Amino acid sequence: MRIGELSERTGTSRRLLRYYEEQGLLVSRRSPNGYRDYEEGLVDRVVQIRGLLDAGLPTRIIKQILPCLNKPRVIHFPDATPEMIAMLETERDRMTERVNFLIRNRDAISEYLDAVRAGAPAEAS
Repeated sequence: MRIGELSERTGTSRRLLRYYEEQGLLVSRRSPNGYRDYEEGLVDRVVQIRGLLDAGLPTRIIKQILPCLNKPRVIHFPDATPEMIAMLETERDRMTERVNFLIRNRDAISEYLDAVRAGAPAEAS
């Protein structure tokens, strides 16, 4: 697929897709006319990249962990340093805190909705 279709399907700008490619996060083939051609599986990959970026990971770390997200998973870290491992642990813990915060907020909204619905008059049929 061409970059415009990948952009539409992922909600990611063409500019960002080119940036991901420059950073080594995506790979495209070039057609004879020079257009980028992306494989179908890159739709999910772009979604993964965006999620990791939203979680606060820098592109240099994302580039290193993307192969671990492939299926089947093959974990291979020949250049993992103690600093990188510590940083990933910190990021994982930060993500866990965010997930817990989101769960608490979701539960509070659900409780509010349940209370509102319980006190709301029945709808006429």
